[in-house]
Amino acid sequence: MAHREAGVRETERANARVFLIGLCVFLALMLGFPTLANLWYSFSNVSIYDLAGTAFVGFANYVQAVGNPNMWAALGFSLKFAVICTVLEVGLGLAMVFILHPILTKRPWLTGILMLPMMVSPALMGVMYRLILNEFTGIVPAYLSMMGLPINLLGRNWIYETVIAIEVLQWTPFAFLIMLTARQSVAGELEEAAAVDGATGAKFGRLIALPVILPSIIIVAFIRFIDSFRVFDHIFVLTGGGPGNETTSISIYIYKLFFTQSKIGEAVAVSVMLLIASLALLYAALRLAVRRAPA
Repeated sequence: MAHREAGVRETERANARVFLIGLCVFLALMLGFPTLANLWYSFSNVSIYDLAGTAFVGFANYVQAVGNPNMWAALGFSLKFAVICTVLEVGLGLAMVFILHPILTKRPWLTGILMLPMMVSPALMGVMYRLILNEFTGIVPAYLSMMGLPINLLGRNWIYETVIAIEVLQWTPFAFLIMLTARQSVAGELEEAAAVDGATGAKFGRLIALPVILPSIIIVAFIRFIDSFRVFDHIFVLTGGGPGNETTSISIYIYKLFFTQSKIGEAVAVSVMLLIASLALLYAALRLAVRRAPA
C-alpha cells in the first residue's frame, strides 16, 4: 500500500514538472525576449530613427534619468497618488464589507451591481468625466454654479482631488470584492460559536473576522498600490498630465519621453528601474502576507 502511494506521489510530481516546464517556456517566450531587448535599449543610444541601437553607452541613460527633475516630480505625484488612493480604496472597501456582508448574504445579486464601475474602461471613464466636468458644458459645474459654487473641478485648484476621486470611485469595488470573498470564508459555525461567547457585531469583526481577512487586505493593498502608481488611462484622457505637469504620473512621463521627446533610452531606463522596484515590493508583500496568514 505504501509502495502504491509513493508511486502515485511520484507520478504527481512528474506531471507537475511537465506543467512547470511548459509554464517556464511560455514565460520565457512572452517575457524573456522583451525584457532582454529593453535592457539593451536602456544601455544603448537607441532612437526613433535607429531602434536597434548602434552604440553601448553604459549607464548614461540611467544617469540622465536620475538627474532629470521632471522624473522625480512625476515619481512624487505617482507615489502620493498611489498611497492616498490605496488607503481610501482599502478603507472604504473594508467598511463596505462589514456593513454590506449581512445584506449580500441574503441578496448576492447586489454584488454584481456594486461591481459595475470597475467594468468600465479607465480611458472611457476619463472621457465620461471630461464631458460631465467640463467648465463650460459639463452638467456638474452647471449645478454647482446654480448652488452658488462656481468651481472648476478640472482647474488647477481641484484637479488633484478630482483624479483621486475618479480612481477611488472606479476601483473601490475591486478591493471590496476581494475582501468580501475572504470575509465569506469565515464559517457560519465560527460565528455561532463566537456569538455564544459574546463576540458579536463589531467585536466579532475586530477579533475574529479581521485577522482572517488580513492577508487579503495586504494583497489587495499591494495590487491597488501598484495599479494606482502606474495610472495612465483616465488621467491622460482627462488632463494629459496638466495643468502644466501637476498630474503627470510616472507612466505619462515615460510616454512623453518615448513618443514626444524621442528619448527612448532614457524612457526604457526609467521603466527598468520601476520594474526592479515593483518586483522588490511584490516580494515584500508576499512575505508579509505569508507571515500574517493563519496557520
